[in-house]
Amino acid sequence: MSQPARTALFLIVVIVSNLAGNLCLNWGMKHSGALLQPAIVIGVALLIVWTLARMSLLSWADLSFVLPVTAIGYVLSAAAGKALFDERVAVERWAGALLVTAGAALVGTEKPAAPQRPTEG
Repeated sequence: MSQPARTALFLIVVIVSNLAGNLCLNWGMKHSGALLQPAIVIGVALLIVWTLARMSLLSWADLSFVLPVTAIGYVLSAAAGKALFDERVAVERWAGALLVTAGAALVGTEKPAAPQRPTEG
């Protein structure tokens, strides 16, 4: 798999697993609060996938690329909270979400740097 394809795949995994994991945790805690409730267990598992995928992504892509691009997950979380949980999302939050989206789009137009090999000293 090429470097750009692998980066794109891991970006998707990071964004989706973070969003889905947090949605599961939110739903589980609001509906039962029991830690071993299935939605909570699934949420924790998805957040473990998120952590591992993000660590892998950071091993070859620049932090200054990864963080802004994956920040789109915050926008998706606000939209999902509104759509799925009927949460009130204030105008200020939507404005912030739009700024995050604009920043992610701007950073996403740049190609991620090629992996660097450690230098021997």
